[in-house]
Amino acid sequence: MTEIERVVVRECETYEQAQHAVDFLSDREIEVSGIQIVGTDLRMVETVTGRMSYGRAAGAGMVTGAWFGLLVGMLLGLFANPDQDPSWTTLLLLGVLWGAMFGIVYGLLVHAATRGRRDFSSRSKFEASQYQVTCPVPIAGKVRQTLAEMPAAP
Repeated sequence: MTEIERVVVRECETYEQAQHAVDFLSDREIEVSGIQIVGTDLRMVETVTGRMSYGRAAGAGMVTGAWFGLLVGMLLGLFANPDQDPSWTTLLLLGVLWGAMFGIVYGLLVHAATRGRRDFSSRSKFEASQYQVTCPVPIAGKVRQTLAEMPAAP
């Protein structure tokens, strides 16, 4: 498979700006299927959301376990005989309850296993210092011309 030669047609400071440029092209009925948004100079940013305690670990485990239990209960309900007990709603409730209980235990065990080395919760995401909108060479002129008509961002 051969690589398509691409050129940079717009450089943006944020992903939203690059996304807006591609959306603008799409609105002007430019074929956007070969266009790429390329982030450069990637870095991982971890935002601390709070202190992790046994209570918070149990709560997070309970919520995750309840959702998993709901899924299991729904799947069991699909294959249950409607004329027999337990009913579909009973299977859902039992799934949520058992899932929540196992989730609490799992959350507590995982938190205890860290032995205080990570007593905080966080979210991680990748960010780029710059975003480039690239397109195949054959349509680059038309894309550049269309992007020149794009109004400045507010």
